[in-house]
Amino acid sequence: MRKNFTFILLFLITLQLQSQDIFVKAEYPRVVTSGEQFTVMYTINSGGGELTGPSFEGFYKLMGPQTSYSSSTQMINGKFSQSTSYSYVYYLQAMNPGKYSIAPAIFRYKNKDYKSDSLIIEVIKDGNPAGVSANQNNQQSSGNITSAQGAGSSIFIRLTLNKNEVFIGEHIIASVKIYTKIDLAGLNEVKFPSFNGFLRENIETPPLNSLQRENVNGEIYASGLIQQFILYPQVTGEITIDPVEITALVQQKSGQADPFFGDFFQSYQTVPKAVASLPVKVVVKALPGNKPEGFSGIVGKISLSASLSKDTVNVNDAVNYKITISGSGNLKLAASPELKLSPDIEVFDPKVTDNITNGINGSAGQKTFDFLLIPRHYGEFIIPPVNYTYFNAASRQYEKLTTKEFRFYARKGADQGNPVTVYGGVSKEDVKYVGKDIRFIKTSPDDLRKPSDIIVSQRSFATLYVFSVFVFLGILFFRRERIRRNSDLSIVKNRKAGKIAGKRLKKASDFMMTGKNDAFYEEILRALWGYLSDKLSIPVAELTKTNAVESLTARGVGDDVINELSDIIDKCEFARFSPASSESEVTHIYNGAMKIIKTVENSVN
Repeated sequence: MRKNFTFILLFLITLQLQSQDIFVKAEYPRVVTSGEQFTVMYTINSGGGELTGPSFEGFYKLMGPQTSYSSSTQMINGKFSQSTSYSYVYYLQAMNPGKYSIAPAIFRYKNKDYKSDSLIIEVIKDGNPAGVSANQNNQQSSGNITSAQGAGSSIFIRLTLNKNEVFIGEHIIASVKIYTKIDLAGLNEVKFPSFNGFLRENIETPPLNSLQRENVNGEIYASGLIQQFILYPQVTGEITIDPVEITALVQQKSGQADPFFGDFFQSYQTVPKAVASLPVKVVVKALPGNKPEGFSGIVGKISLSASLSKDTVNVNDAVNYKITISGSGNLKLAASPELKLSPDIEVFDPKVTDNITNGINGSAGQKTFDFLLIPRHYGEFIIPPVNYTYFNAASRQYEKLTTKEFRFYARKGADQGNPVTVYGGVSKEDVKYVGKDIRFIKTSPDDLRKPSDIIVSQRSFATLYVFSVFVFLGILFFRRERIRRNSDLSIVKNRKAGKIAGKRLKKASDFMMTGKNDAFYEEILRALWGYLSDKLSIPVAELTKTNAVESLTARGVGDDVINELSDIIDKCEFARFSPASSESEVTHIYNGAMKIIKTVENSVN
């Protein structure tokens, strides 16, 4: 049985490995300096084949490929999953400056070729070799200061836009990136601008877990994308976007390096450093020409479709008429289409649903307007074509979309005459007397008599009324007095100090009966210190034996009570760390604590 199960397991794993898609992934630096050594690694999720690497023209190949292998198998909820990874690493050295394109690597498996992406590597002059770590670049500064912007700074951020001149309502992609030559421990605080004059939509951006090399004016920086936004301008003119402010945590050397071991035993500290981007200006233009009638407010590229849920209904029954807008642009601001229907159709405000996603190309998806139509008269009804106009930013023209015409029929009732066809005009039904809606008005007076048993005229009502007023005033006075007494927290604690201490002594008594002496002494201390704190209005954090004795003396408590209090506190403190204690001593401490609390309660108000 075990052999059969093992065979089935291996068979299922083999089937899964054969059915999985094979990919070849390349990892490499996008920018290197002349003379710098770096690695290119190809990762393949399958074995058994042969990898043919490119020639790496323009680079000197030092070594490779070096191969490694890893695999893991899991069974979750009866389903097997296995991940396999083969890595091929090449060691290269950059030679002459320039931008080089490296052909894809080819992995051949079962007479089928699988290719990686082409590699684009830029080689720049060796001005500051690969200075992307704190150990290689000493342009660090301490404290919360704002760094300079652009190349030459050790760290800076940029707010970039894909367009600086747009029409009102046209989308803009805003990207916030950080550039650094020093080691970062993370970002402590990121403050984005308010984007006044824009409708902002966030683009889902992966967490900043790693940085990529990037050439900035001939210098290599480690860069990472922090956040992207979609901006829809809502006003025309020149709009200034405020800077982005970020507090970065920079790793900085602390102390002097060891003269023998260098930086091996060097320690580092994390220093916050505030950086800010430069403000960015956008020119927003008004839409050209005169807006056509029925303009939806959409700037983008859309299509229009409509549907009717039924073609036959009963009078006073509902039919759903849906209009769906699909495409890209500021769809969330799309206006509701205008319907021109017969007055015999009651139209309700549409139910609006959308399925819109935000990406680097803007917002895209669809928005649906679901109209509820109820025919109030029988006959055939026509829903005329609906016109919907939007502005196409690519062609810089207004474009008009039109739905098709729809018809539906409302069945007549048993008491209604011949059907009537309604063509978007006014259909009126002849007024009929049905003997139900108009009633005869009685003209003769009824027998009106003055009642004699009105409760207001009775004497008991006045007595009850006066009594109710006094009860209400009494409740109001009691309530205000209660609120006043409870408004001062120290007075409330003073008043309830004895009651709370009694509960703690009761708990200490239970510990004494069960022989839990450690808990008993701890509860006695809590009862005494808590009672003194509440009664003397001294916070527990500031309460000491000295100021407690001074406060009790000032309030007229006798020296014998104060001495007994100090003696019990000392015994409890000592007994918590003592290996054992007698039963008589425990009883003596309990009785003494109870006596002290009663004495102070009667002496101190």
